[in-house]
Amino acid sequence: MSIWTGLSDQPFRLAFVDAAGVRTRALQVGEGPMVLFLHGTTSHLEVFTPNVGEFARHGFAAHAMDMVGHGYSASAERDLEVPDYVRHVGDYLDAVGAERVHLIGESLGGWVAAWFASEHPDRVSSLQLVSSGGTLAVPEVMDRIRTTTTLAVTDPDPEHTRQRLAGLFFDPSHASPELVEARYRIYHRPAFQEALHHLLCMQDMQVRRRNLLTVERMTRISAPTQIFWGRFNPMGAVPEAEGIHSAIAGSRLTVFEECGHFPQLEYPDRFNAESISFLKEVCSS
Repeated sequence: MSIWTGLSDQPFRLAFVDAAGVRTRALQVGEGPMVLFLHGTTSHLEVFTPNVGEFARHGFAAHAMDMVGHGYSASAERDLEVPDYVRHVGDYLDAVGAERVHLIGESLGGWVAAWFASEHPDRVSSLQLVSSGGTLAVPEVMDRIRTTTTLAVTDPDPEHTRQRLAGLFFDPSHASPELVEARYRIYHRPAFQEALHHLLCMQDMQVRRRNLLTVERMTRISAPTQIFWGRFNPMGAVPEAEGIHSAIAGSRLTVFEECGHFPQLEYPDRFNAESISFLKEVCSS
């Protein structure tokens, strides 16, 4: 099945948006309250193609963007930290005329979404954190991200890209050849290779610590919040999710069994149904 199959029966737009001077690639589907999907470190909007179409069918304007430095958006010209991504999200919302948004962030995208919600509560209608990063600084995990990503980007063998993706799934077969190809093409763009160190700076302990999603910051999040986690998430165990859940008042936590880092890709039907149900509940309250 193509990673784009979920969009084959409805119109969509793959656009390049000028977000305060940052050329930003975005997938835009549907009409209604806006939902913005944010991906993880060195990832790209294709990790949400099994999801956005279903959100559009249920009356939402679903957007997935390549954050600055990622995918086919403008390359990073300096080290990018969380406030830089937060600013880019705000600039994208301004560019498309969205005053408020429902945010869904996975991994780094969850980190950015939570930070954005803590800084701009007036712009966030709801928050969904999917295997969110940012609350811990674990050297083994940080080293693994740096090592596997650098190898996949610098070595021309596509197997390294496949392994980089497959290691994030409970069932490695979910790293489909098409998804691997999409990432390989991004990883092997000369501009991406030259700027990779700017994206991996968050794996440096000093940089990471000053960007951590602290309990104090999470207590400032007032938007209704749903947390999704995989029982076998290799980037963070369930207690990390429980810590986020404890810090964000009124939040909900759902753990997917036999699931790794990508609930939205490993169980798209279940993820879509539960995420959309949460959104509809928020919109009706």
